[in-house]
Amino acid sequence: MKIEGDYSLKASPAIIWEKLLDTETLARITPGVTHLEMTEPDQFIATSEIKIGPVQGAFKGNLAIKDKKEPDGFTLVLSQKSKIGNASAEVKLHILPLENEETKVRYEGKAKLSGLLARTGQRVIGGVVKTLAKQFFKALETELNGPDKVKPESATEPTPASTVAEEAPKVVDPNIPPTPTPPPPPPAPPSESIQ
Repeated sequence: MKIEGDYSLKASPAIIWEKLLDTETLARITPGVTHLEMTEPDQFIATSEIKIGPVQGAFKGNLAIKDKKEPDGFTLVLSQKSKIGNASAEVKLHILPLENEETKVRYEGKAKLSGLLARTGQRVIGGVVKTLAKQFFKALETELNGPDKVKPESATEPTPASTVAEEAPKVVDPNIPPTPTPPPPPPAPPSESIQ
């Protein structure tokens, strides 16, 4: 299945490059990502939850960044597995300068699906991919400009074909030790009633 599209953002190519290659930003702006762990530079383990029409699944697998040419672009290589099928993709991102400190990010690549995902149909999956890409770039736009400066959605646009987890994604950097979780407070003693 072919994946392609573009999105214009009000920021320089250097700033777009920096945001797209920041692990925490990537975890926040990628739809459905619930956990992103860097295993080595430009290599990650990603967990996501995505709903595609009537099909919903938790995916886990690898995400890699390769062919980096700062600030012109890079390639994302994704391999995810779930009970409903597997997905792999290789997508090239081109970061193109425009006038007035604007940048166009063009993406193109191919995805392979198996299992129930493949049987869902290319037309449905294609619509979901477009929706996820739009959510990704809207989140990147918010990250760049702050929530008050993002253009509002048109009231006539269709409802997205996918939903994503509402919790903030968990990002794990192997260079930072984990923070211990404090124990829960002890239960309060029973109150005595006075008569």
